[in-house]
Amino acid sequence: MRFWLIFMVLAPFMPLKGQGYIFLPMDETQTNHLKAYGLAYKALELNQEVWWLLNYKGGSFAFSNSPELLKECKIRDVRSEVIPSGKFEQIKAFIADPEQNMDALKLEVAPRVAVYTPKENHQLGRTTQPWDDAVMLALTYAEIPYTTIYDDEVLKGELSKYDWLHLHHEDFTGQYGRFYSSYRGAAWYKAHVAELEGIAKRNGFAKVSELKLSVCLKIREFVAGGGFMFAMCSATDTYDIALAAQNTDICDAIYDGDPVAANYQSALDFSQTLAFKNFRLVENPTTYEFSDIDASPTTPPARNVQEDQDFFTLFDFSAKYDPVPSILTQCHTKTVKAFMGQTTAFRKKSLKASVLTLGENKALDESRYIHGIFGNGFWSFYGGHDPEDYRHLVEDPPTDLKLHPNSPGYRLILNNVLFPAAKKKKQKT
Repeated sequence: MRFWLIFMVLAPFMPLKGQGYIFLPMDETQTNHLKAYGLAYKALELNQEVWWLLNYKGGSFAFSNSPELLKECKIRDVRSEVIPSGKFEQIKAFIADPEQNMDALKLEVAPRVAVYTPKENHQLGRTTQPWDDAVMLALTYAEIPYTTIYDDEVLKGELSKYDWLHLHHEDFTGQYGRFYSSYRGAAWYKAHVAELEGIAKRNGFAKVSELKLSVCLKIREFVAGGGFMFAMCSATDTYDIALAAQNTDICDAIYDGDPVAANYQSALDFSQTLAFKNFRLVENPTTYEFSDIDASPTTPPARNVQEDQDFFTLFDFSAKYDPVPSILTQCHTKTVKAFMGQTTAFRKKSLKASVLTLGENKALDESRYIHGIFGNGFWSFYGGHDPEDYRHLVEDPPTDLKLHPNSPGYRLILNNVLFPAAKKKKQKT
């Protein structure tokens, strides 16, 4: 009799099987932030109701309770709790208070994800090229499925199959990453040059730079049509450089067999770019740097900061009125450890007025994480190569994300991956 009395008292607060919500806190109490994104994606795949609670306990997730998802939380070591529907409604009411800089977004569908990467680049971000890719590592660790594509697929118009596109560490200018000085004799470098020249030839292009420009224009069409494009490291500035240089030749003879155009700097057309303006290209073709967009030790003024003092700060945005930048900056900390790359950070003087800075190092006058709108779509550029390996050199081993399940720098990548799931709802309002 006592058992039934206790049960009757507690029953209203005990979620039944398949009822209530699974709540994933995303503040400092979360045991595995990165895999939590994968669980939200999994819930979308299962057609469960999924909510992203912006700025509530670090940008928490909540989705319909199910035995399968509860089991996945345990398997993936993601901290979760089951809450009754009434409590979840109370949380939403708290978030809706105009005094709270929070918002509750209902996610729509699991985004179709593509990674633009060389064909040999399929194993956990590792490739016959001697570096890995942070986004491929993050997607694999979070267990978010993706498809790899490269130039052939882009030129065939296959981008329309996807909602979200990541550009792997890439050189869109046709200068093969400017690795000529240090690695022109390396087997991986020769293989990559041969691969790109073969792709250019079978698609009717005389030069790799012409191939890459055509790919850039296709990607720009994808964004204008409503897609989301995310790029890191050299895929950020070289993408815009290629667009600006479409009416001139910026590749020296060591890359394409003929000299640069005599007036190539003055022939740059900055009206064609997404993010950058008024930049100057690095003239020496063997220098491992493309332009003064990048805040680096080799382009004046030289970037000079010690690793233990190298951080960037995320901006606060209004979750209710600026949901897009709020989504992209969800994190359990506002101060993020910086990291280097071939393109490390963006000098603010090079940014167009339309570009929104999401993260900056104010003392160095540089943006680390930027975002913009183009047509009906969105793009984000994130400086640096690997958020958990400060200098990540060529031939360094891939980062093991099992050692960094709560990485703020990797969280920012995954914010971008889930963003298209919320985009459709926000465009209607």
